[in-house]
Amino acid sequence: MKILLLGGTRFIGPHAVKRLADAGHEVAVFNRGITPGAASLPQGVVSITGDRARLGDYRKAFRSFAPDVVVDLFAYTEADARLLMETFQDMAGRVVAISSCDVYQAFGRVNKIESGPITTEPLTEQSKLCEKRYPFRGHRPDREYYDKVLVEQVVMGQQSLPGTILRLPMVYGPHDYQHRVYPYLQQMRDGRPFILIEEGFASWRWARGYVEDIAHAICLVATDDRAKNQIYHVAEEQCFSMREWIERIGSVYGWDGKVITAPAAELPTEWVPQLETKQHIQLDTAKIRRELGYTEQTAAEESMRRTLAWELDHPPENVWQGIDYSTEDKLAERLGV
Repeated sequence: MKILLLGGTRFIGPHAVKRLADAGHEVAVFNRGITPGAASLPQGVVSITGDRARLGDYRKAFRSFAPDVVVDLFAYTEADARLLMETFQDMAGRVVAISSCDVYQAFGRVNKIESGPITTEPLTEQSKLCEKRYPFRGHRPDREYYDKVLVEQVVMGQQSLPGTILRLPMVYGPHDYQHRVYPYLQQMRDGRPFILIEEGFASWRWARGYVEDIAHAICLVATDDRAKNQIYHVAEEQCFSMREWIERIGSVYGWDGKVITAPAAELPTEWVPQLETKQHIQLDTAKIRRELGYTEQTAAEESMRRTLAWELDHPPENVWQGIDYSTEDKLAERLGV
């Protein structure tokens, strides 16, 4: 097949590009040409450099490549999705849009922007979506118009160009520019005998997926025609609590400390996550496993080992130096730790 990826050079994309190329597909990547991954595409992969906001300006280059499937890794707004569908409506056979589990009303409850009762069962692809539009408006200036629900509606609403939606969990692994693992790893590197977190946050569960496994799922939905007009989840089957997640990091790193918890009332306000931690985000992934044969490609311990190795070699630029743990030590002493 001939597969065009919009994005594909930063975090998840390079793994998907490599998998598709290794499987013998013809692959092209449309990108800005400024990320490190843009300079290290696999041999034979076509690079088309340009601005995502002016997608229609590159129709000649896209038509020359003639993609069977377009995978859009960065459709964040309704306008992004409309431009995507307009650009490829008479050119490609199908569009795959990468979405997120933040489309669900349950996720809105976690962030306290949606009301309603807490749901305890795992989310399915038919679970209720957020009713409030533009979930980050007023909180992140760069995401004023971010809304994956609207993106999905546009992609799945074009009869002349079939769509597929893949909803992702929290993704971790090498090249994670958000460094989600590092704050806990830093404390372990500093030889802390304990990591203190708020007790509600300690029990909160959030679906996760290792980056290479997520890339494998993208390849499946892009290359299997059974995915046409379908929506899928992908995530690890085991949904860890935050305590279990930190303990998993510690086990692979070789940390001999422990996770301790305290009630919110005992902690400084800034140490208490402003989340509804009774609302877990657990994803039912039976559909993609049953219909497309998805399974994780990397053993759990190996995925964490690779993640930690990369984080140790590439700490964040604003890495903490000489952290003052005195407040934490006093709190632990008061708690009898």
